[in-house]
Amino acid sequence: MKVTVYAKPKAKQAKIETAGSGELRVWVREAPQDGKANDAIEAAVARHFDVPKSCVRIKKGHTAKKKIVEISM
Repeated sequence: MKVTVYAKPKAKQAKIETAGSGELRVWVREAPQDGKANDAIEAAVARHFDVPKSCVRIKKGHTAKKKIVEISM
């Protein structure tokens, strides 16, 4: 399954919000340096869908705020 994620790095509070048509807005506390924010986004999406972190990968948009995340079950 592929999900569109809008990343909000360096947030004061980590949270996930469902937007229209299955898109997610993900706030993470980590800064977008050395892939730390991407790792945190993958972990947050894994918790949201209740799957292991190894099943969640960013497929497109590693350096963009809009990302395509693939979740394999």
